Amino acid sequence: MDRRQVLAYRIAEHGLHRKARDAAELAVVRAGLQDSMRDTALLALVARLDGPMSLEDDDRLVLAWTLRGAPHYHLRSDLPEAIRALVPLDDADALARMLWQRKEMAATGLSAREVVFTAAAAIRKVVTKPMTKGAVSAAVTKVLPPSFSRWCRGCNATHIQEQLMRIATPHGGVRLVAGASPATLAPLEGRGRQRRTPDPAAAANVVSGYLRLNGPATPGEAAEYVGTARAVVDRTWPSGLASVKVEGKVRYLPSSRLAALENPPEPDVVRLLPPWDPFIQARDKALLVPDPARRKEVWKMLGNPGVLLADGDIAGTWRTKSSGTKLTFTVTTFDPLRPPVREEAEAEAARVAAARGFEKHTVTWAG
Repeated sequence: MDRRQVLAYRIAEHGLHRKARDAAELAVVRAGLQDSMRDTALLALVARLDGPMSLEDDDRLVLAWTLRGAPHYHLRSDLPEAIRALVPLDDADALARMLWQRKEMAATGLSAREVVFTAAAAIRKVVTKPMTKGAVSAAVTKVLPPSFSRWCRGCNATHIQEQLMRIATPHGGVRLVAGASPATLAPLEGRGRQRRTPDPAAAANVVSGYLRLNGPATPGEAAEYVGTARAVVDRTWPSGLASVKVEGKVRYLPSSRLAALENPPEPDVVRLLPPWDPFIQARDKALLVPDPARRKEVWKMLGNPGVLLADGDIAGTWRTKSSGTKLTFTVTTFDPLRPPVREEAEAEAARVAAARGFEKHTVTWAG
């Protein structure tokens, strides 16, 4: 398989042909829809669904820190399994999920799993009603061992390690309040007892979901998406996979999706995808954007842009600037676009502006 065929498959699996009528029908929602920047999740739905939509008013959806400690919308019916999948298999798994703070957590003197569940128990005890993130952090910091916390220059305070708080919160039966500013936490409705027993089947399902949406992919890419070590994913590697050679490299996807990969629909869609859209969450960045210079434009150290999807490929980037009731788009193309593609991109900009509540918008082209 070549990359163009893989991208055509992913465009279809991600629902970017706009055939679904409801958010609950989308595989990207069933896998967890990240909402790390302003309107990220909403604009991911705008790219996939027609008609008005509201994540905050949809009672079927709940926002929680889940994969990699990032905020994701899940169907309420799916969240219990998503949390079970987050229960660390062992200390190596728990430590890997600490990501950039693993060194600090390794120095606590406790097992990594015990660190997670101790923090989760404290958060559960504190959050009995909606509370701001700052209030929760201050309260749990007082009752946790000092080694669980750090001095934060930005906050001018000592508080629980950020990533530890994020990965412990769902195990404490606590969610995020959608649309709240500042960030607010609240108890999950009907939360049961804290679960400490790993669920390898649930963990394997998360990997299967990634391989379906962003496959064919490697175990290492799946581990990076989950936010754990490659060895952990190897232990929970799903069954029922097909191996496919893409650009000379062996990758995997569920066998049930092999026919769809072999014969994907024409990727004749133009979409403005927001930063952190599920389509660009794929970890094989060199496959998505082969040119290294262009990759640097798509994935920044800070402040990623959105991407323009056109003719079955990532064709450029976009950013916005607001002023009163007006939203200005700057679309930077990698290569010249056909006039019909530009027209479709401008129509997509109108959809984005309307979804964000702006009365007026303009589009400026660059590149």
